[in-house]
Amino acid sequence: MKFSKSDIISAMEGTGMIPVFNHSDIEVAKGVMEASYRAGVRVFEFTNRGANSLEVFKALKEHADQFEGLVLGIGTIFSPTEVEEFLDAGADFIVSPALIPSVAVVCNKQDVLWIPGCGTVTEIFNAKEMGAQVFKAFPGNVLGPAFVSAVKAVLPEIKIMPTGGVEPTEDNLGKWFKAGVSCVGMGSQLFKKEWIQEKKYAALEEQIGHALSIIKSL
Repeated sequence: MKFSKSDIISAMEGTGMIPVFNHSDIEVAKGVMEASYRAGVRVFEFTNRGANSLEVFKALKEHADQFEGLVLGIGTIFSPTEVEEFLDAGADFIVSPALIPSVAVVCNKQDVLWIPGCGTVTEIFNAKEMGAQVFKAFPGNVLGPAFVSAVKAVLPEIKIMPTGGVEPTEDNLGKWFKAGVSCVGMGSQLFKKEWIQEKKYAALEEQIGHALSIIKSL
């Protein structure tokens, strides 16, 4: 299924959280994605960190087709070549840790949602001028909720997704959403290493579901 940019943005804002995950084992990646979907996640970001990330992503995309409404994107993209490779593999959206004009050009040409990493108002404004509709506040643990509040004061229409330093607690999530984020990206804080190693997918599902319920209550 082909998702439009507005479909993807609606799904992001609807659940309020995007799990950010990478693993070299295809079956583990499938297990984590399934647990996320069962918990209520509808947008999932696999990250391009590892020699076989493209291979794992292709398998994930094929697997994702059985889950109705599941949007699957790729993160940690730095070059136009990577954009083209992962779009060919079926990526629904592209996320970068930085604002990279050449990535923007390819994504715009193919009418694909791209989410650049931005750490200043200047970067966010420039990304907006390049056509970005969602902006990744990165690294979130360095910028903090106060950065989001400051940006929203001058650019209130901006949709911001912090990644890095977001914790699945009422206190932390409350601060981010009070500051005005549209959704959050969450990785290591959400997926405990020992649970992944021991394939405790039911525990992961419960943890993710709990985080989503906190977000809905805010």
